[in-house]
Amino acid sequence: MTPEATKPQYQIRNWSAYNAALKQRGSLTVWIDEEVLAGWLNTDKSGKRGASRTYSDLAIATMSTMGSVMHLRGRQTEGFMTSLFQLMQVDLPVPDHSTVSRRLGKLSIILPVVEGDGPRHVVVDSTGVKVYGEGEWKVRQHGYSKRRTWRKLHLGVDESTGEILAAVVSTNNVSDDEAFGDLLDGIEGEIEAVSADGAYDKRKCYDAIEERGADAHIPPREDAQYWEKEGETHARNQTLNRIEEVGRAEWKRESGYHRRSLAETMMFRFKTIFGDTCSRRTFSNQASELLLACAALNRMTHLGMPDSYVLNP
Repeated sequence: MTPEATKPQYQIRNWSAYNAALKQRGSLTVWIDEEVLAGWLNTDKSGKRGASRTYSDLAIATMSTMGSVMHLRGRQTEGFMTSLFQLMQVDLPVPDHSTVSRRLGKLSIILPVVEGDGPRHVVVDSTGVKVYGEGEWKVRQHGYSKRRTWRKLHLGVDESTGEILAAVVSTNNVSDDEAFGDLLDGIEGEIEAVSADGAYDKRKCYDAIEERGADAHIPPREDAQYWEKEGETHARNQTLNRIEEVGRAEWKRESGYHRRSLAETMMFRFKTIFGDTCSRRTFSNQASELLLACAALNRMTHLGMPDSYVLNP
Protein backbone atom coordinates (compact mmCIF):
# COMPACT_ATOMS: atom_id res chain seq x y z
CA MET A 1 0.00 0.00 0.00
CA THR A 2 1.38 3.41 -0.98
CA PRO A 3 1.61 6.25 1.54
CA GLU A 4 -1.07 8.14 -0.45
CA ALA A 5 -3.53 5.28 0.08
CA THR A 6 -2.95 5.07 3.83
CA LYS A 7 -6.01 6.04 5.82
CA PRO A 8 -5.45 8.72 8.46
CA GLN A 9 -5.26 7.48 12.03
CA TYR A 10 -6.73 9.43 14.91
CA GLN A 11 -5.89 9.76 18.59
CA ILE A 12 -8.42 10.92 21.20
CA ARG A 13 -7.18 13.68 23.48
CA ASN A 14 -9.88 13.35 26.14
CA TRP A 15 -10.13 9.57 26.37
CA SER A 16 -10.66 9.54 30.15
CA ALA A 17 -13.62 11.95 29.98
CA TYR A 18 -15.06 10.30 26.87
CA ASN A 19 -14.76 6.85 28.45
CA ALA A 20 -16.74 8.08 31.45
CA ALA A 21 -19.35 9.59 29.14
CA LEU A 22 -19.82 6.27 27.33
CA LYS A 23 -20.43 4.55 30.66
CA GLN A 24 -22.93 7.21 31.66
CA ARG A 25 -25.02 6.51 28.56
CA GLY A 26 -26.01 3.19 30.12
CA SER A 27 -26.63 4.62 33.56
CA LEU A 28 -30.29 4.56 34.58
CA THR A 29 -29.79 7.71 36.65
CA VAL A 30 -29.24 9.60 33.38
CA TRP A 31 -32.67 8.63 32.06
CA ILE A 32 -34.70 8.41 35.29
CA ASP A 33 -33.80 11.11 37.79
CA GLU A 34 -35.66 12.69 40.70
CA GLU A 35 -37.32 15.24 38.41
CA VAL A 36 -38.88 12.45 36.34
CA LEU A 37 -40.19 10.66 39.43
CA ALA A 38 -41.58 13.88 40.89
CA GLY A 39 -43.50 14.65 37.69
CA TRP A 40 -44.58 11.07 36.91
CA LEU A 41 -48.26 11.51 37.81
CA ASN A 42 -50.55 14.12 36.33
CA THR A 43 -51.73 16.62 38.95
CA ASP A 44 -53.62 18.95 36.60
CA LYS A 45 -57.35 18.48 36.15
CA SER A 46 -58.62 18.68 32.60
CA GLY A 47 -61.84 20.50 33.51
CA LYS A 48 -63.72 18.27 31.08
CA ARG A 49 -66.15 15.43 31.59
CA GLY A 50 -64.59 12.12 32.56
CA ALA A 51 -61.53 11.24 34.57
CA SER A 52 -58.33 13.25 34.13
CA ARG A 53 -55.20 11.57 32.87
CA THR A 54 -53.31 9.56 35.45
CA TYR A 55 -49.84 9.95 33.91
CA SER A 56 -48.04 13.09 32.83
CA ASP A 57 -46.60 13.65 29.36
CA LEU A 58 -43.17 13.31 30.98
CA ALA A 59 -44.02 9.75 32.08
CA ILE A 60 -45.15 8.78 28.57
CA ALA A 61 -42.03 10.32 27.02
CA THR A 62 -39.81 8.53 29.54
CA MET A 63 -41.42 5.17 28.80
CA SER A 64 -40.88 5.57 25.05
CA THR A 65 -37.32 6.84 25.52
CA MET A 66 -36.40 3.88 27.73
CA GLY A 67 -37.84 1.52 25.11
CA SER A 68 -35.68 3.12 22.41
CA VAL A 69 -32.50 3.23 24.48
CA MET A 70 -32.87 -0.35 25.75
CA HIS A 71 -34.30 -1.70 22.45
CA LEU A 72 -37.51 -2.94 24.11
CA ARG A 73 -41.00 -3.29 22.68
CA GLY A 74 -44.07 -1.89 24.43
CA ARG A 75 -44.87 -4.77 26.76
CA GLN A 76 -41.20 -5.38 27.51
CA THR A 77 -40.75 -1.71 28.41
CA GLU A 78 -43.75 -1.92 30.74
CA GLY A 79 -42.28 -4.95 32.49
CA PHE A 80 -38.83 -3.38 32.67
CA MET A 81 -40.12 -0.18 34.27
CA THR A 82 -42.31 -2.10 36.73
CA SER A 83 -39.40 -4.22 37.94
CA LEU A 84 -37.13 -1.16 38.02
CA PHE A 85 -39.53 0.75 40.26
CA GLN A 86 -39.78 -2.26 42.54
CA LEU A 87 -35.99 -2.48 42.85
CA MET A 88 -35.81 1.28 43.48
CA GLN A 89 -38.65 0.98 46.04
CA VAL A 90 -40.54 3.68 44.20
CA ASP A 91 -44.28 3.53 44.90
CA LEU A 92 -45.50 4.68 41.48
CA PRO A 93 -47.74 2.92 38.95
CA VAL A 94 -46.45 2.25 35.42
CA PRO A 95 -48.59 3.05 32.37
CA ASP A 96 -49.46 0.00 30.29
CA HIS A 97 -48.26 -0.26 26.70
CA SER A 98 -51.67 0.64 25.25
CA THR A 99 -51.78 3.91 27.23
CA VAL A 100 -48.30 4.83 25.98
CA SER A 101 -49.30 4.01 22.40
CA ARG A 102 -52.53 6.01 22.63
CA ARG A 103 -50.86 9.17 23.95
CA LEU A 104 -47.44 9.04 22.29
CA GLY A 105 -48.45 10.75 19.05
CA LYS A 106 -49.93 13.72 20.93
CA LEU A 107 -46.75 14.64 22.81
CA SER A 108 -45.07 18.00 22.25
CA ILE A 109 -41.36 17.17 22.05
CA ILE A 110 -38.63 19.78 22.47
CA LEU A 111 -35.05 18.78 21.75
CA PRO A 112 -32.61 19.56 24.58
CA VAL A 113 -30.07 21.96 23.07
CA VAL A 114 -27.30 23.81 24.89
CA GLU A 115 -27.45 27.54 24.25
CA GLY A 116 -24.65 28.58 21.92
CA ASP A 117 -22.18 31.45 22.36
CA GLY A 118 -22.70 32.82 18.86
CA PRO A 119 -24.02 32.11 15.36
CA ARG A 120 -24.20 28.45 14.42
CA HIS A 121 -22.98 26.59 11.34
CA VAL A 122 -25.78 24.14 10.53
CA VAL A 123 -25.30 21.01 8.42
CA VAL A 124 -28.46 19.47 6.96
CA ASP A 125 -29.28 16.01 5.65
CA SER A 126 -31.95 13.31 5.77
CA THR A 127 -32.11 9.54 6.13
CA GLY A 128 -34.72 6.83 5.73
CA VAL A 129 -36.05 4.77 8.63
CA LYS A 130 -37.87 1.55 7.77
CA VAL A 131 -41.44 0.99 8.90
CA TYR A 132 -42.04 -2.55 7.74
CA GLY A 133 -38.87 -4.62 7.80
CA GLU A 134 -38.03 -6.94 4.92
CA GLY A 135 -36.01 -9.88 6.24
CA GLU A 136 -33.44 -11.41 3.93
CA TRP A 137 -35.12 -14.83 3.91
CA LYS A 138 -38.58 -13.36 3.24
CA VAL A 139 -37.31 -11.25 0.34
CA ARG A 140 -35.53 -14.25 -1.19
CA GLN A 141 -38.64 -16.42 -0.95
CA HIS A 142 -41.43 -13.98 -1.73
CA GLY A 143 -39.88 -10.73 -2.94
CA TYR A 144 -40.46 -7.25 -1.60
CA SER A 145 -43.89 -6.48 -0.23
CA LYS A 146 -45.98 -3.74 -1.83
CA ARG A 147 -46.51 -2.34 1.65
CA ARG A 148 -42.82 -1.77 2.14
CA THR A 149 -42.25 1.89 3.04
CA TRP A 150 -40.20 4.13 5.28
CA ARG A 151 -40.18 7.46 7.06
CA LYS A 152 -37.70 10.24 6.39
CA LEU A 153 -35.85 11.87 9.26
CA HIS A 154 -34.53 15.34 8.36
CA LEU A 155 -31.85 16.70 10.70
CA GLY A 156 -30.15 20.04 11.24
CA VAL A 157 -26.89 19.50 13.15
CA ASP A 158 -24.58 22.00 14.83
CA GLU A 159 -21.22 21.74 13.07
CA SER A 160 -19.20 22.54 16.20
CA THR A 161 -21.01 20.59 18.93
CA GLY A 162 -22.66 17.71 17.03
CA GLU A 163 -26.04 18.50 18.60
CA ILE A 164 -29.28 17.99 16.70
CA LEU A 165 -30.73 21.50 16.56
CA ALA A 166 -33.93 20.57 14.75
CA ALA A 167 -35.60 17.44 13.40
CA VAL A 168 -38.52 16.89 11.06
CA VAL A 169 -40.20 13.54 10.33
CA SER A 170 -42.00 13.08 7.03
CA THR A 171 -43.34 10.37 4.74
CA ASN A 172 -41.10 9.05 1.99
CA ASN A 173 -42.80 11.14 -0.71
CA VAL A 174 -41.60 14.43 0.83
CA SER A 175 -38.41 15.67 -0.82
CA ASP A 176 -35.51 17.12 1.15
CA ASP A 177 -36.08 20.66 -0.13
CA GLU A 178 -39.76 20.54 0.89
CA ALA A 179 -38.84 19.86 4.52
CA PHE A 180 -35.92 22.31 4.52
CA GLY A 181 -37.95 25.39 5.48
CA ASP A 182 -39.57 23.68 8.48
CA LEU A 183 -36.16 22.43 9.56
CA LEU A 184 -34.64 25.94 9.62
CA ASP A 185 -37.74 27.33 11.35
CA GLY A 186 -37.13 24.89 14.19
CA ILE A 187 -33.65 26.28 14.90
CA GLU A 188 -33.54 29.12 17.41
CA GLY A 189 -30.86 31.77 17.46
CA GLU A 190 -28.61 33.17 14.76
CA ILE A 191 -27.34 30.99 11.93
CA GLU A 192 -24.01 31.82 10.33
CA ALA A 193 -23.97 29.24 7.50
CA VAL A 194 -25.89 26.24 6.21
CA SER A 195 -24.16 23.32 4.48
CA ALA A 196 -26.21 20.81 2.48
CA ASP A 197 -25.75 18.50 -0.47
CA GLY A 198 -26.97 18.95 -4.05
CA ALA A 199 -30.51 17.82 -3.21
CA TYR A 200 -31.03 21.26 -1.64
CA ASP A 201 -29.93 23.18 -4.75
CA LYS A 202 -33.37 24.79 -5.07
CA ARG A 203 -34.58 28.37 -4.99
CA LYS A 204 -36.76 27.77 -1.95
CA CYS A 205 -33.73 26.55 0.02
CA TYR A 206 -31.62 29.57 -0.89
CA ASP A 207 -34.55 31.86 -0.02
CA ALA A 208 -34.97 30.21 3.39
CA ILE A 209 -31.25 30.57 4.12
CA GLU A 210 -31.26 34.21 3.01
CA GLU A 211 -34.20 34.94 5.34
CA ARG A 212 -32.04 33.76 8.25
CA GLY A 213 -29.15 35.96 7.13
CA ALA A 214 -26.86 32.96 6.63
CA ASP A 215 -24.38 31.85 3.96
CA ALA A 216 -25.35 28.91 1.74
CA HIS A 217 -22.78 26.16 1.16
CA ILE A 218 -24.66 24.07 -1.42
CA PRO A 219 -22.87 22.57 -4.45
CA PRO A 220 -24.74 23.17 -7.73
CA ARG A 221 -25.08 20.17 -10.01
CA GLU A 222 -22.38 19.55 -12.61
CA ASP A 223 -24.39 21.04 -15.51
CA ALA A 224 -25.87 23.91 -13.46
CA GLN A 225 -26.74 27.13 -15.27
CA TYR A 226 -26.79 30.65 -13.88
CA TRP A 227 -30.04 31.98 -12.52
CA GLU A 228 -30.11 35.02 -14.79
CA LYS A 229 -33.03 36.76 -13.09
CA GLU A 230 -31.27 36.57 -9.72
CA GLY A 231 -28.29 38.72 -10.69
CA GLU A 232 -24.58 38.34 -9.99
CA THR A 233 -24.96 38.92 -6.26
CA HIS A 234 -27.09 35.83 -5.70
CA ALA A 235 -25.28 33.25 -3.55
CA ARG A 236 -25.72 30.44 -6.07
CA ASN A 237 -24.38 32.50 -8.97
CA GLN A 238 -21.40 33.54 -6.85
CA THR A 239 -20.76 29.87 -6.08
CA LEU A 240 -20.82 29.03 -9.79
CA ASN A 241 -18.36 31.87 -10.48
CA ARG A 242 -16.00 30.64 -7.81
CA ILE A 243 -16.20 27.04 -9.06
CA GLU A 244 -15.27 28.21 -12.54
CA GLU A 245 -12.29 30.09 -11.11
CA VAL A 246 -10.78 27.47 -8.77
CA GLY A 247 -12.63 24.21 -9.48
CA ARG A 248 -15.25 22.31 -7.54
CA ALA A 249 -12.82 20.49 -5.24
CA GLU A 250 -11.07 23.71 -4.17
CA TRP A 251 -14.42 25.47 -3.63
CA LYS A 252 -15.52 22.65 -1.31
CA ARG A 253 -12.27 22.94 0.63
CA GLU A 254 -12.28 26.72 1.05
CA SER A 255 -16.01 26.91 1.85
CA GLY A 256 -15.80 24.19 4.48
CA TYR A 257 -18.38 22.14 2.59
CA HIS A 258 -16.80 18.86 3.73
CA ARG A 259 -18.03 19.61 7.25
CA ARG A 260 -21.41 18.50 5.87
CA SER A 261 -20.23 14.94 6.46
CA LEU A 262 -20.97 15.55 10.15
CA ALA A 263 -24.66 15.16 9.28
CA GLU A 264 -23.93 11.74 7.80
CA THR A 265 -21.96 10.88 10.94
CA MET A 266 -24.99 11.85 13.01
CA MET A 267 -27.19 9.56 10.91
CA PHE A 268 -24.70 6.74 11.50
CA ARG A 269 -24.71 7.37 15.26
CA PHE A 270 -28.51 7.47 15.32
CA LYS A 271 -28.95 4.15 13.51
CA THR A 272 -26.12 2.45 15.40
CA ILE A 273 -27.68 3.34 18.77
CA PHE A 274 -31.41 3.16 18.02
CA GLY A 275 -31.60 0.99 14.91
CA ASP A 276 -33.00 1.75 11.46
CA THR A 277 -36.65 0.81 12.00
CA CYS A 278 -39.72 2.28 13.69
CA SER A 279 -41.59 0.02 16.10
CA ARG A 280 -44.80 2.07 16.11
CA ARG A 281 -47.66 1.63 13.62
CA THR A 282 -49.19 5.09 13.09
CA PHE A 283 -47.35 8.04 11.56
CA SER A 284 -47.90 10.33 14.57
CA ASN A 285 -46.47 7.71 16.93
CA GLN A 286 -43.57 7.03 14.58
CA ALA A 287 -42.76 10.75 14.45
CA SER A 288 -42.80 11.00 18.26
CA GLU A 289 -40.67 7.87 18.56
CA LEU A 290 -38.00 9.30 16.24
CA LEU A 291 -38.05 12.76 17.84
CA LEU A 292 -37.68 11.27 21.33
CA ALA A 293 -34.72 9.25 20.05
CA CYS A 294 -33.18 12.49 18.74
CA ALA A 295 -33.68 14.06 22.17
CA ALA A 296 -32.01 11.05 23.80
CA LEU A 297 -29.10 11.28 21.37
CA ASN A 298 -28.60 14.94 22.33
CA ARG A 299 -28.48 13.94 25.99
CA MET A 300 -25.81 11.41 25.12
CA THR A 301 -23.89 14.10 23.25
CA HIS A 302 -24.07 16.40 26.28
CA LEU A 303 -22.41 13.71 28.42
CA GLY A 304 -19.24 14.02 26.36
CA MET A 305 -17.85 13.61 22.86
CA PRO A 306 -14.37 12.56 21.67
CA ASP A 307 -11.80 15.25 20.89
CA SER A 308 -9.50 13.67 18.30
CA TYR A 309 -6.57 14.69 16.12
CA VAL A 310 -4.83 13.12 13.14
CA LEU A 311 -1.65 11.16 13.87
CA ASN A 312 -0.39 10.98 10.28
CA PRO A 313 -1.69 14.09 8.48
